[in-house]
Amino acid sequence: MEFKALQAEMIKALKAGQKERKESISTLVAAVKKNAIDSGCRDEISEEMVTQTILKELKSTREQIDTCPASREDLLAQYKAHLAVVEEFAPKMLSAEEVKAILEEKFAEVIASKNKGMIMKTVMAELKGKADGKVISQVVAELCK
Repeated sequence: MEFKALQAEMIKALKAGQKERKESISTLVAAVKKNAIDSGCRDEISEEMVTQTILKELKSTREQIDTCPASREDLLAQYKAHLAVVEEFAPKMLSAEEVKAILEEKFAEVIASKNKGMIMKTVMAELKGKADGKVISQVVAELCK
């Protein structure tokens, strides 16, 4: 997703009076800007950087939901609403079957070694941001049996 499109969505939510949605998108915009400044490319923010930031925010929001005490229902509802907005902008992840097909097609010679560490190192470079790391790890473990 382009950074300008993300900003446009934030403005659209603001104009529509969707306060919670606007705040969630604003959080994403701020995180992308921070990453851009940290990496020294303030003016030219790549789509890859936006995607990585969205995935990082998605992961941290899921962790917040998992660690939120059950007694804090208000906070849990807020986290879930934020997660719904972030998921809207996150790229579609590959399923376990799709990951397995890619691994068997492109990485057959590495899988033949049955060295899980080497397989993960090779595969993660290719599939980072396209599939969840847990899914990749499960598929690799299955293939190494």
